Amino acid sequence: MEASSAHGPLRHPADRRPTHHKQACRPHALLLDLDETLLDNGGVPESIASTCDAVAAAFHGIDARQLRAANTDAWLSYWPQVEKACWLGRMDGFAASREAWRRTLHACGCTDDVVVQYAFDRHQQLSRDAYRLFADAAELLTRVASSGMRIALVTNGPSDLQRDKLRHLGIDGLFHTIVISAEVGAAKPDPAPFLLALRQLGVQPPDAWHVGDSLATDVAGARAAGLCAVWLNRHRAPIDDDSSPDIEVASLSEVATRLTT
Repeated sequence: MEASSAHGPLRHPADRRPTHHKQACRPHALLLDLDETLLDNGGVPESIASTCDAVAAAFHGIDARQLRAANTDAWLSYWPQVEKACWLGRMDGFAASREAWRRTLHACGCTDDVVVQYAFDRHQQLSRDAYRLFADAAELLTRVASSGMRIALVTNGPSDLQRDKLRHLGIDGLFHTIVISAEVGAAKPDPAPFLLALRQLGVQPPDAWHVGDSLATDVAGARAAGLCAVWLNRHRAPIDDDSSPDIEVASLSEVATRLTT
C-alpha cells in the first residue's frame, strides 16, 4: 500500500506545461512501483466481503454485515499503528493481517482462535485470487523486456506480502532487481531504495525513470534521488506545485510509447 498526503493549492493537470529538462531524456533503466501502478488492488474490498460471508456461513452466530463493518473499523484504527513497522521490516504483513482479523472478530464478540485462523486463511486465498495486473502493466512489461532495457521494482511494504503478490502475479522473474522497503529498512520517499536499485542495475540517477502512482512516495522520492519522476495519474487527480512530477501520464501505455518510439 502507498500512503498519500494532503495537498495544498491545487490546479488541474491540463493547466501545467512540461518544463523539466528530464522529460526529453530516454532512460537506460526503468524503475516501477507495484501497488496501484502494476497491481490493480480493486479486488480488495470484494475479497474482504467474501471472507466475511464465508466466516458467517461457517460459524454459527456471526453476522457477515457486522463483520464487514468491524473489519473496516479494525483496519482504520490498527493500520496507522503498524504501517511504518510493516514498511521497515519490523513486522510481517501476514502477522498484521491476522491481528486485524482477530480484532475484527473480537469486536463481534468472537474470541475463538480457530475462527480467527479460518478468517485469515480464507482472506489470504481470496486476496491471491483477486491479484490482477492492470492491462497496460502487462503491455509495458512485455515491451520493456523485449527492448532489453534494465528494469527494477521499488515498492513499499512488508517483504512477505509483496513477495507473495509477485509470485502469484508471475512477474517476479521479469525484473533485474527488486527492492522492497521492509528488506532494506528504508521506504519511499527516502531516496535510499531508489539508489540501491540503481546501484544494482549499474545505472546513474539521471539515466533512469521511476513510474508510480503516489506523489508523496513515488514522485517525491524519485526526485530526491535524482531520477526522472513519472507520475501515473490514472484518475486525472489535481496536483500541487510542490509535488510536480517531471512527466505525467494517464496510463502505462503512454510510458511504453515514450520508451519504445
